[in-house]
Amino acid sequence: MSPIILLFIVIGYLLLLFLISVITGRKSQSNSAFFIGNRQSPWYIVAFGMIGASVSGISVVSVPGMVSHSAFSYMQMVLGFAIGYVVIAYLLLPLYYKLNLTSIYGYLNNRFGTTARHTGSWCFIVAKMVSSASKLFIAVVVLQTFILNHWNIPFEITVIFCVAVIWLYTQRGGIKTIIWTDALQTFLLLVAVIMILIQTIKLMNLSGVEALETIWQSPLSQTFEWNDWQSPQHFMKQFLSGIFIVIVMTGLDQDMMQKNLSCKTLKQSQANMLSYGIAFIPVNFILLSLGVLFMTHAQESGIALPSAPDQMMPYYVQSLLG
Repeated sequence: MSPIILLFIVIGYLLLLFLISVITGRKSQSNSAFFIGNRQSPWYIVAFGMIGASVSGISVVSVPGMVSHSAFSYMQMVLGFAIGYVVIAYLLLPLYYKLNLTSIYGYLNNRFGTTARHTGSWCFIVAKMVSSASKLFIAVVVLQTFILNHWNIPFEITVIFCVAVIWLYTQRGGIKTIIWTDALQTFLLLVAVIMILIQTIKLMNLSGVEALETIWQSPLSQTFEWNDWQSPQHFMKQFLSGIFIVIVMTGLDQDMMQKNLSCKTLKQSQANMLSYGIAFIPVNFILLSLGVLFMTHAQESGIALPSAPDQMMPYYVQSLLG
């Protein structure tokens, strides 16, 4: 696709983000409105948006490549994720709502004092800067490679532009803007994944039922490892890791929990948490299924896949799916 067409697509997307920012930022802002949206966020919109926030573009690129070395064993961890969301919904969320917290680090202040709150806050800021920088780097590389290199725009300018855009569309609406833009991004992410799946099935000249049979019969769809305790893919290691990863990276993460705290009531926040926790399972199943189909097609067609598993999805999207 022409870099010019891609540029207009990106510009249209950015205009849509700014429109959402204007709509969500119309009313006067207070701390409560900016940080928790006056607890008026529709729980189903929060839940839908958090699918994309949790899966992210990194997972879309990386998860299909996992089947090359660990088959479907990642689903064991995904099942652990689902249990972790249940723990958060019924253990942590009632605590946060009972104390009427604007920030989860307010609990540290109430329980252990100011030093603990500041320490927790700074740990979050540093960790979030590192993880956000990684995600931003991938997005900038995509923009640079497919669009801006065409005009020889320096990479540093692209980074500055992306950071400025993010600041502009969030500084007015706060958490409300993030919730609705998350929902938009989740919608586009899911549409892209489904389109890739459909195009891959067409590429292999299969029906939907035949594609499911191909995935089911492939040794790459092996999910559970019960016997070899020393294996990193053993069920208990994967399952328990999934539970604790979610508790730490979602339940104790300011960024993720802020959206839950913007729901009107505890029950709505719990419904949000459980809904997107369940939705996490089919989304990752589709991504792993894509990995099986890619590798099956490559083997049948004599295609040499990239050596790095993370390059498999980009290779198919760029070279074979049109």
